[in-house]
Amino acid sequence: MKDARIGVAVIAENEADRLPRLIDSISFAREIVVVDSGSTDETPSVCTRLGARVIHHPWEGYGGQKQFAMEALDADWILNLDADEVVPVPLAREMTDAVAAAPPECSGFSMPRCSYYLNRWIRHGGWYPDRKVRLVRRGKGRWSRDPLHERLIIDGKVTPLSHPLHHYVYRNIAGQVATINRFSDAAASEKGPKGAGYLFLGLLHAGIKFFETYFWKCGFLDGCAGMVIAANSSWYVFLKHAKAWERSLKIRDRYG
Repeated sequence: MKDARIGVAVIAENEADRLPRLIDSISFAREIVVVDSGSTDETPSVCTRLGARVIHHPWEGYGGQKQFAMEALDADWILNLDADEVVPVPLAREMTDAVAAAPPECSGFSMPRCSYYLNRWIRHGGWYPDRKVRLVRRGKGRWSRDPLHERLIIDGKVTPLSHPLHHYVYRNIAGQVATINRFSDAAASEKGPKGAGYLFLGLLHAGIKFFETYFWKCGFLDGCAGMVIAANSSWYVFLKHAKAWERSLKIRDRYG
């Protein structure tokens, strides 16, 4: 049964293989808007066939794109999702019940998010509960414009939900490595050029990150997947330091 109070905003590019699973899980929504930033696959036609409204909009960063998608809906409550996420039935029921009973002072809802990677649900290593604010009363939230880790800022009270959102985080290890490369570029750009000492500091931080993820946060309980996650998390930390140091080399080379 559709809930007339909830609309869903999704941003996507070349996600034709994953969007059917997402759209099937949000059949309760009054309206589904998918903002496409230039897909070269069947993303637009897949979404239209499944009943979503597709809007083409040039990429303006994660926060800007999600803000545009959210503003394209006029539902009382807006659920913000990514193409690699799925709303399980227990969470869908909890959300519809929650918005029906929400007092005026409640402006948003948060929910835990559980990621599926390397053929298993990841519940350790800092990946869970990974609570996200995704359901917001119209006009009571805005997306930050941070280059990394954009977040939905709520004007008012946020109430926690208990059932998790499902996140099919990477298609494979190569996908995770590609994301690490992209995110470390952005992080290094934010930090600006750094000297050689910063490079060695990165090595230390990388070792600490592996210990934190694999041992302190019990990533080893997730088996081989936990080891891959810890190693790649450590690599990301080192890489953003190394790229910041590399930027200083380019500046010295440019000016002799």
